Amino acid sequence: MIITKTDRTTQCREMLSDLYRLIEALDRRVPRLGQTGEPQIAHDAADLRERAMSLIRRIEGETPIQSKH
Repeated sequence: MIITKTDRTTQCREMLSDLYRLIEALDRRVPRLGQTGEPQIAHDAADLRERAMSLIRRIEGETPIQSKH
């Protein structure tokens, strides 16, 4: 299967959109103080957010795409 530049650009745009939506959802998350497991959940959410940001930087570095975010 051959992936064209247009296909790759479309895939990158879709992935960026998904990653930005993930970050927005994580940013809206409200910690539930006192809930069992909350410190681990908060830690995991922060780690996931950083990983998403890292992917965004890599994708935008490889394929400059004008983002609406």
